[in-house]
Amino acid sequence: MNSAIKQRLERCDTTGWDELSIPFGDDHVNIQVPRGCDLLRMGSPDADVLKEAEIRHGLSHPIQSPTLAEIIASKEKPPEESRVCVTVSDITRPIPYKGPDGVLPNLLGMIEATGVKREHITILIGNGMHRPSTLEERVYMYGRDVVDQYRILDHDCEDMESMVLAARTSKKTEVRLNKLFFEADVRIVTGLVESHFMAGASGGRKGVCPALVNTHTLHKFHGVDFLEHENATNLVLDGNPCHEEALEVALAVGVDFLVNVTLNHELKLVGLYAGDLEAAHQAAVEAIKSYVTIPIPEPYDIVITHGAYVGRNHYQVAKAAVGAMPAVKESGYILMLANNFDEETIGGVEYRTVLHLLKILGPEAFISIMRHADWVFTKDQWQPQMWAKPLRKVGADKMVYCAPQVTDEQALIIPGVVGTDLMPDDDAPTSMLERARVMMQNAVKYAVSDPRWDGRPPTMAFVEEGPYAIPILEP
Repeated sequence: MNSAIKQRLERCDTTGWDELSIPFGDDHVNIQVPRGCDLLRMGSPDADVLKEAEIRHGLSHPIQSPTLAEIIASKEKPPEESRVCVTVSDITRPIPYKGPDGVLPNLLGMIEATGVKREHITILIGNGMHRPSTLEERVYMYGRDVVDQYRILDHDCEDMESMVLAARTSKKTEVRLNKLFFEADVRIVTGLVESHFMAGASGGRKGVCPALVNTHTLHKFHGVDFLEHENATNLVLDGNPCHEEALEVALAVGVDFLVNVTLNHELKLVGLYAGDLEAAHQAAVEAIKSYVTIPIPEPYDIVITHGAYVGRNHYQVAKAAVGAMPAVKESGYILMLANNFDEETIGGVEYRTVLHLLKILGPEAFISIMRHADWVFTKDQWQPQMWAKPLRKVGADKMVYCAPQVTDEQALIIPGVVGTDLMPDDDAPTSMLERARVMMQNAVKYAVSDPRWDGRPPTMAFVEEGPYAIPILEP
């Protein structure tokens, strides 16, 4: 810990502070915060947790679409000869796929009930640009029975032999798509609908683009100009270039049936929207808008947030940082806690490389270089670009990232103040939970003791649901 940070922490008086509990994996980290810290809490969906009967009812009563049985029967091949491809999300999305009250067994059962043979069903993991899944992750996500009895494969965005030129969009985007999905007789897309910091909302068309395309197809969708557009933000679809590009790609490719879900605070299934690609997705988006937004009268000096389930590595936690932006003042503080337990603590090699470039150059120069004609589109460049947004608003010295799994060496490539900068030189705790507590406690002290408050108590808020909640400024 350098002397400047140490001095700031030592002069911070915590007398009379209140306790704050921050989610951390399956546990919580308890720290002290000044009195008056506002709790920004999402509303609750007006729905009960769905059981098997409700799931099957939703699947058999689709939105603006024929039933799954009617779709399969309408194909040129008889059901027993038809090949069905079902795309699923990877471990980064907490979709309740498995078990009797899960999406996947009920969906697969309905497909087989039409006469489709089990050996003709492929479950394709729409990894997009994420790493391949592990066996342990597949069992955790889809259940042992599904893993043992069905063909499950990962999409690989860099394996050109697994791709086919499927379509060209009006923007002249060449859509190179996973061959298994494109050549299937019946194409089914599943996914989670939640707010999304660039596409407006997840789910729907994102189950095709970026989930099943190659890196080149994503040049526009994940390109600099699209991501810098003012409408490329949470809960905005109209005029959002990322949404429009992904939708055009998905429509050009063709999707027979969509199964989207929404979750409550406990990540339990409360909504199932099956049917037409656009109509079912739009219905789900309208449902989440009613409870994920949090109106605030004015931004705060300090905002605390966390990575929640999605925060398994630094790559994913950008969602929480961008989500907190409306709640924080210019040059305010964003304090983040994340449980980076993924085998890639930071992210893949391309992400780490571009992230380091962002740290070296700063957000303005970084974006300028990416706009240059000689810049070569790089896998995962979009996520450092999203990190540039909150860094631009608050500054690197006020973006504090605390993840106890991050090593001193890894911290060297992360922009901003890192939790390792806030750890004591001697007697540092070894347990991840205690390391997380010390990091976040010192992060709060570091922000509160900023000399520019000039004796006044800074305003502070905690975003309870982290990346899932969307603060909205409504003066």
